[in-house]
Amino acid sequence: MIHVYTGPTLGSGEPVLCTPQVKVHPPARHGDLFDPAIAEGDTVVVIDGAYHQAPALRHKEILAALARGVHVCGAASIGALRAAELAPYGMTGIGRVYRAYASGEIDGDDEVAVGQDPGGEYARLTWPLVNLREVLRHAVAEHILDTHRAAELVQEWHAVYYAQRTMGAVRAVCQRVGAGALERWLMARLAADEHFGDVKRADAIEAVTAARTAPPLQQPSATAAGCWSTAYSRRWVSFFTAPHTGEGVLPIGLRLSYQRLFDPAFPAVWMAWLEHLSRHPGPEEADEAMPLASRLQQVAPAAASLPAHLAFRPEPDLSDPATKALLLMRETPADRTAITRYLDANHAARTQAGHCHEAISTEAAHHTLLRLWDTSPNALAGPAAACGYRTAQQALDELKMFMTGLLADQNRLPEAVAR
Repeated sequence: MIHVYTGPTLGSGEPVLCTPQVKVHPPARHGDLFDPAIAEGDTVVVIDGAYHQAPALRHKEILAALARGVHVCGAASIGALRAAELAPYGMTGIGRVYRAYASGEIDGDDEVAVGQDPGGEYARLTWPLVNLREVLRHAVAEHILDTHRAAELVQEWHAVYYAQRTMGAVRAVCQRVGAGALERWLMARLAADEHFGDVKRADAIEAVTAARTAPPLQQPSATAAGCWSTAYSRRWVSFFTAPHTGEGVLPIGLRLSYQRLFDPAFPAVWMAWLEHLSRHPGPEEADEAMPLASRLQQVAPAAASLPAHLAFRPEPDLSDPATKALLLMRETPADRTAITRYLDANHAARTQAGHCHEAISTEAAHHTLLRLWDTSPNALAGPAAACGYRTAQQALDELKMFMTGLLADQNRLPEAVAR
């Protein structure tokens, strides 16, 4: 299977995408490559990605995909940028935009960044700088302007914030600098060919065609397997990867988040796990097994009265069966049903209205969390620590994953989503 992540650059109706061999996904964002549907031997073609309205696709998750035998290539947009950065580790780059990044000819994110219509097709609303460079290349070749003038125009367009680089802004720059001939020529070329100058689209078509018709250009690198895993990436795996067990398909990290946020008795669960951890340190740890109270006295004798959840803030390893069993001891089938409903609400909001759960306002999440935990604004850090969070902000960020469904139930979504 070929998984293609695209939006503004290629619409889902492009002929190159219309084959059973290709599965089209929205622009890639953080967590997408942990999808269990992406199997060993599959190919991922990263073209477009979220980067402003939602967390961007991270390098470590690309390395994680490579490490499990997935072929990953990038082109045209954030895919070209990531490929230029990760080529030494096995990611394949395709197309002119990739080669420009790899050679150092260009290096800015705004070279490929565009404003996206949040609707289902993520239509492009602005001009990326790489496409404007392509327009100028043709203009110089056709003697519409010289290379010196072209370089000046690149700087003028570069000075316009990427999200404001609309067709109107492109034309306004031409008029302001006295390049009326270029403006008229460009409008005529676009009238004849709506894709004129769209080097990103050409690169994207080349990349998907290569994935369909030829074996992967580069095998996943053995180096990737040994370097991608960190505490952060292991946590991402827990949040985005569902276990293949009889318990369903919900990621364990998401299930733990639900318990932390919605079970009023979870602080006692967290304390029980801390006690277990103190009495059963891992084989790789040099700590002596002892009761939690003794460990607290040993580690912080001057603060023996300090609650253990403030003195010790370990990151749970959810691949450990005992840890998983303890932290999810109070989970019910109704809890898992609620999580599924909230995930469905997130998916519907993203695909139908272009809303991302990350865009829920922090103010709305804060208000909701205060009500869930029945606490005051100035005291939020205490309950957060009691539930195993390092900061209250971490709790707020995780609550946003459930807020779309929660607020939709209360008919308050329009008030809470940042537009």
